[in-house]
Order: sequence, then C-alpha cells, then structure tokens
Amino acid sequence: MPAINIPEKCLHCGACVGVCPKQAIVLEGEKIKIDKKKCIECKACVLMCPVGAMQIKR
Repeated sequence: MPAINIPEKCLHCGACVGVCPKQAIVLEGEKIKIDKKKCIECKACVLMCPVGAMQIKR
C-alpha cells in the first residue's frame, strides 16, 4: 500500500493524485489521503513523486 513515507518531504504538488489510474489519492488541503479500497498498488504515485516522499508499505 502506498503511503507518505517522509511527510516533511511532501510538497503537496499533486503529482501522485494526477497519475493515479483509480483516483485513489486525493489532496485535501495539505494532506494526501489514499483510499485503500480503490488502490491497486500500481506504484505510479511512488514513481511520479518528485521528492521521493512516497513509498510502498505492507
């Protein structure tokens, strides 16, 4: 499951939101929320994060 691994690195840029094929990630203010039920663990959000703040957690 993707997660914000390093929250202080997150720029809230929305790159992960825009790349998610299932719209499982939303940006609410300055918080990234991931809907675990929608996520298919494709890792697109992890690959697109420009600062490496996202990581897959099991």
